[in-house]
Amino acid sequence: MLVTSTVVGVKENVLIEAGDCSVTILPHLGGKIASIRLRGRELLQAPLAPYGPRTRTMPFDEGDASGWDECLPSVAACTVETAGGTVSIPDHGDLWRVAWQPVAASGQWSVVSDQLPGGACASSATFRGECFSLPLRLERTVALTETGKGWQLSLDYTVTNTGADPMPWSWAAHPLFAVEAGDRVVLPDSIRALRLEGSGGGRLGKGGDRVSWPVAMLANGARTDLSVAQPPASDIGDKLFAGPLSELESWCALERPKAGVRIKVSFDADATPYLGLWICYGGWPERPGPKQMCVALEPATAPVDSLAQAGPWSRILAPGESCFWPMVVEIESI
Repeated sequence: MLVTSTVVGVKENVLIEAGDCSVTILPHLGGKIASIRLRGRELLQAPLAPYGPRTRTMPFDEGDASGWDECLPSVAACTVETAGGTVSIPDHGDLWRVAWQPVAASGQWSVVSDQLPGGACASSATFRGECFSLPLRLERTVALTETGKGWQLSLDYTVTNTGADPMPWSWAAHPLFAVEAGDRVVLPDSIRALRLEGSGGGRLGKGGDRVSWPVAMLANGARTDLSVAQPPASDIGDKLFAGPLSELESWCALERPKAGVRIKVSFDADATPYLGLWICYGGWPERPGPKQMCVALEPATAPVDSLAQAGPWSRILAPGESCFWPMVVEIESI
């Protein structure tokens, strides 16, 4: 049953709440999920720099490098060939750079709250972003629900080719979850190795190498447990991929015992069969200044960051064609 509907201006932040959990979205800054707060505790990476305007060419590390963005049509900067010619795609894609628009008849942001059976509450908002390098539109609905075990953040995505020619595309979620030393990343037991996309200082090897999970061999011959978060002084920044994953493997989790929270990410193995894992403990950005201390659990359509790197995972959308997929984040107190 619909009980309330609040409207906020397009240039303002959008807040959705359910009980003691709240999600803040910045439509004018790429639809960024800037905050997920549970009882006053922030669960996402804090901004490394003040929020500000983004250009179409600036690298991701020149921005705030925080929160949760959507990477489309590529994570890595690259050039691709299309029917219309060669196209350059910027770092982390287009969508974090553009203002997103409301999906509502009023043309304004509408946050809808529902009263669920048992007294629980849910809130949701829907909006879209338009790519500029390729004619692609991403629509995303974010819904926050209070459950018997905690909270569930459900995200439904639809990408559409708005152009007149077939278009390549790849997508990855980019939620940067804050961590502290001792926190643990949990993957399905069947995952024993990951593909290395990149490793700061080459500590795990070179791109394309297979890295064992959770205990991996470092380039210097030592061993490390990749599942355990290290202190900020560790200067670690590694990107890895798992997949393609089966239906039983399409989840990952972050356990934060000191923070008293467990975050589980689930996704559709048919639509998004890969999982990107960014572990950063003070190792990025490489420029002077504040560093990330986070783990990104990234459902993705491809096991590589660059759209230009083709393989059996490559996707093409026909003119007017759309593709839908879901993603769920469960947050529990422990």
